[in-house]
Amino acid sequence: MKKLFKEYLPLYFVTDHRLTVDRLLEITEQCIKGGTGIVQLREKESDGKEFYEKAYALKQLLEPYKIPLIINDRIDVALAVEAEGVHIGQHDIPLEAVMRLVPPHMYVGVSARTLEEARAAERIGADYIGVGSVFQTKTKLDTEALVPLEWEKIKREITIPKIAIGGIHEGVLEETKQMGFDGFAVISALSQSVEPYKTAKNLITKFGPK
Repeated sequence: MKKLFKEYLPLYFVTDHRLTVDRLLEITEQCIKGGTGIVQLREKESDGKEFYEKAYALKQLLEPYKIPLIINDRIDVALAVEAEGVHIGQHDIPLEAVMRLVPPHMYVGVSARTLEEARAAERIGADYIGVGSVFQTKTKLDTEALVPLEWEKIKREITIPKIAIGGIHEGVLEETKQMGFDGFAVISALSQSVEPYKTAKNLITKFGPK
């Protein structure tokens, strides 16, 4: 029986595709020592071989720490390295198909920006949703901002864990917690940090208890 996803929260580290394998492993290890509970490998510009190699290296790093590895988009890579989960967007393979492909012990996350998308994710069987973009972000310039009224609807109705994505850094953690998110996803604030270990600890402290 798999562990409840919320037990890995609040800090969800999403990797930066620009990092070399060595730098990726170095930053990730510092992040998990600082309290990061889950890691997603996001490789929007890598070919299959490079994606697999990074995924395999991350899996070897995370396994002794019992930190789950989530693969963004690529179900084949997730299965190949025996990752703990996969995360998909609204324009990826439909969730219904994903649920047929992955084993029951795998976590499945879905990006959602509207109540309709969140309802569908929960109904079909997603373990969590990533909601956003909550704040302005340089990582995904084509992403529309989350409408506050829509978030209030999602918060009231959806029971699976809801993770804030988009523009998360130390300065907005208190606001993010007050909004009612269960956890938060971070890319730049950790991958570009001079001291990822210290930054991870500070982020968790500012977000407060689960």
